[in-house]
Amino acid sequence: MTKGLIIAGIRRGNQFSPNHVGNDAAIFSLTAQYLRQQGCTVNEYIESDLLIQEVKEDYIFDMVRDCRSISKLQQFEDKGKIAVNSGYGIENCTREKMTRLLLDNGIAHPRSIILKTDEDPTEAITNAQFQNCWIKRGDFHAIHREDVTYVRNLEEAKGILREYAIRGIRTAVINEHLVGDLVKFYGVSGTGFFYWFYPSNEHHSKFGLESINGMAKGIPFDKDALITECERAAAVLGVHIYGGDCIVAEDGTCRIIDFNDWPSFAPCRVQAAPIIANRIIELFENK
Repeated sequence: MTKGLIIAGIRRGNQFSPNHVGNDAAIFSLTAQYLRQQGCTVNEYIESDLLIQEVKEDYIFDMVRDCRSISKLQQFEDKGKIAVNSGYGIENCTREKMTRLLLDNGIAHPRSIILKTDEDPTEAITNAQFQNCWIKRGDFHAIHREDVTYVRNLEEAKGILREYAIRGIRTAVINEHLVGDLVKFYGVSGTGFFYWFYPSNEHHSKFGLESINGMAKGIPFDKDALITECERAAAVLGVHIYGGDCIVAEDGTCRIIDFNDWPSFAPCRVQAAPIIANRIIELFENK
């Protein structure tokens, strides 16, 4: 089947790759290269193409992020096309849906509350006993620095929520701040591929927020347990190519604070790309 597989490859719109346009483009191109080496035909599209033309191919690999693109991708899937990652999985990785799904399924995650941005957060934050916390837009992925904000007191929280409301962001997720080592990870479901590192040590950052937790101390943790939890999270959210962040507490406990559909794989893309390509082929053939 692989020799005759005709695949649509859909690149991520640049506006959805804040400070990582080159890295996101690189992992896409490498994946397409390895798919072609395996005998596949890959016809490339840019994300905005989905809004003006039909994708004829029955097999799609994509990095889409625009809510309109996600909806179009879901329409394709409803008609029988196969997408990796699925548009439904990508939507599940938006903040509010991700938070609800991870907590409802017992995935290790910070204590969180979800509020409308035009609500007074005083009672909810006080009852949760959050001191320092993170406020994150609930409707989408982070594309601006202000979409994920660390706050130190209630007045700061109120100010951020007001700003979100003015920007038309209707809901926000508030996570408790976790103290410990920040670990970034990348994975490909069902393959055993898993790469992790300390972004503070590698100067790897999107918005510079990693500095809040400071330099990693190298707290020991169970890496196999983290892999298992990430694979569980990927299954719950419905994505196969994933990445994210977790905090390792002083006792070695890991909690996932963010989970993304198809990140850049920047520090490991050479190793990851052929594995991603083979996983895509496997998922297409198994369908």
